[in-house]
Amino acid sequence: MEIIHTDKAPAAVGPYSQAVKAGNTLYLSGQIAINPAEGKIVATTIEEQAEQCCKNVEAVLAAAGTDMSHVVKTTCFLAEIADFKAFNEVYARHFISKPARSCVAVKDLPAGALCEVEALAVL
Repeated sequence: MEIIHTDKAPAAVGPYSQAVKAGNTLYLSGQIAINPAEGKIVATTIEEQAEQCCKNVEAVLAAAGTDMSHVVKTTCFLAEIADFKAFNEVYARHFISKPARSCVAVKDLPAGALCEVEALAVL
């Protein structure tokens, strides 16, 4: 098992890793819209936050030596299901390989985030 970490994505805000590589599988922890340069969420709209989430996922994948085309499954969390369409528009620009996905609305997300994306990739 190998722990993956990059300063180009937000540091874990708890006792977990940004990602763990086990064999030829990469398990990415959920990424919220924390801007790694600022250390906090600066985006205010669902579109801006979804964009930052996807950039954070891309940064962790790059640190593991891979990219979005190797993502086979995502789980997406929304603070408001009404944001589903706007979230999808941003998501579709990044996950062009169309991995399997679950997307659910939840009561709250860490740091007041509007969305969170976790991913599973094969290497």
